[in-house]
Amino acid sequence: MSEPHVTLDPRGLDPVQRKLRGPLEDQLTSALQAATERVRAGYGGEPVEQVCQRLLDETRAGLHPDIAAGFNPDMDEFCRVAVAIVRGTVV
Repeated sequence: MSEPHVTLDPRGLDPVQRKLRGPLEDQLTSALQAATERVRAGYGGEPVEQVCQRLLDETRAGLHPDIAAGFNPDMDEFCRVAVAIVRGTVV
């Protein structure tokens, strides 16, 4: 699996968020990649569901509180990253 990346659907964004879409995607991607590395490094055999929740928590912790509060990712995609961590296939 390549490094995870966040892409925002412009249809779900307000006008201000659409203007800031690029920098916002960059910040979310950076937080997700850092969280992925921390979760991967600390993985100790937990189930996928727990890894997925930890990944979400760690990602939100790496964001400004206002951004974290509005961050509602596609959990299927987050769980795909968690599965890759569990399988040891995340880069």
